[in-house]
Amino acid sequence: MPTDDTAALIRLRTILLGLLGLGLAGTAAELLLIGHYEDTRQLAPLAVIGLSLASLLHRAFSRGGGLRVFRAAMLALIASGVAGFVLHHLGNREFQLELDPSLGGLALFMKVLRAKTPPALAPGSLVVFGMLGLASTYKESGAAPPMLLSNSDQRSLT
Repeated sequence: MPTDDTAALIRLRTILLGLLGLGLAGTAAELLLIGHYEDTRQLAPLAVIGLSLASLLHRAFSRGGGLRVFRAAMLALIASGVAGFVLHHLGNREFQLELDPSLGGLALFMKVLRAKTPPALAPGSLVVFGMLGLASTYKESGAAPPMLLSNSDQRSLT
């Protein structure tokens, strides 16, 4: 029977993994709906999201193991988000300079951030999801039990 602290940590991990799964699935659906697969660079976030969802499911439903892969997937999400921000920013910057070559400095930066296509800050959600996933591994070793409570553990906590 888990202690109160252990049970709270397991519940918190379950909630974090649930939020992560919903966020990743929603982001993948959005990327697919807007056609974010025109070239190889646009496929990268979809691939990283797929890897992250697969590692999340493995972590949630297996008996231990997969912690390093899960953490690596979360780091890949963070890296993909940073790369996406840079790519969106550069694309927007190039477009804004084509429209008005006299732009520069803060005025250009603000125009780039406010551009609707591609949204410069949208890839930041991948960074947040990666951090959320890493937070769910707090105080966890590789030999940890599954993240979700079994039916018997749930009954013993009520």
